[in-house]
Amino acid sequence: MTATSSQANPFPFDFAPHPTGDAELLQQLAFIPGLKETLAVRQVHALEHATVWVLSETSGERAPETSQAGRSLDNDGLGGMSTDRGFYLYGQVNLLDLRRAVHVAHDRLTRGEWDLAVHPRCGTNLSVGMLIAAGLAFGITMVLPRDPISQLLGLGVAATAASQVTPDLGILAQRYLTTAIPYNLAIEEITPTQDMWGRSAHFVGVRWIE
Repeated sequence: MTATSSQANPFPFDFAPHPTGDAELLQQLAFIPGLKETLAVRQVHALEHATVWVLSETSGERAPETSQAGRSLDNDGLGGMSTDRGFYLYGQVNLLDLRRAVHVAHDRLTRGEWDLAVHPRCGTNLSVGMLIAAGLAFGITMVLPRDPISQLLGLGVAATAASQVTPDLGILAQRYLTTAIPYNLAIEEITPTQDMWGRSAHFVGVRWIE
């Protein structure tokens, strides 16, 4: 896996995260309720994605394939859920491997491999797809005749169009909205646990640092 830099940035906007950007934003807007938690979740989200990528690289369970971002596809047996205090990782994973992967992921993200923050199976993609499909369906069905055949054709067009644009827009949403490079996270204890629904997982705890 090669590092992503400005020379190989597949995104249409300049993307150069600053190590002190979130800390400075928090200092200026500390009066906004929930801002610190929101910033933390974005950074944890990126660390979660990067950890899955690193684990997938070393799992040897899948022959190399290529994703839209040019990265080998991941081990789809792994999944995660981020919070402002850390993330849950679901799936079969060795605790020692996970501890190593989290630290490697953090190091690679903060050293410039920003593409590790984006993942094709992220729930952001699903949310974006649903929003686009709903918007297109509403717009198309409003302008088409009200007969059932026209309405069904309109819904089909909306679904097809949404499926075509969702992957790229989902990646953009992750890149600029739902993840951030974890410059302000210190990794703490990593332990086997259960989530709030009783599902077995490992929890990767983090601490916010300025």
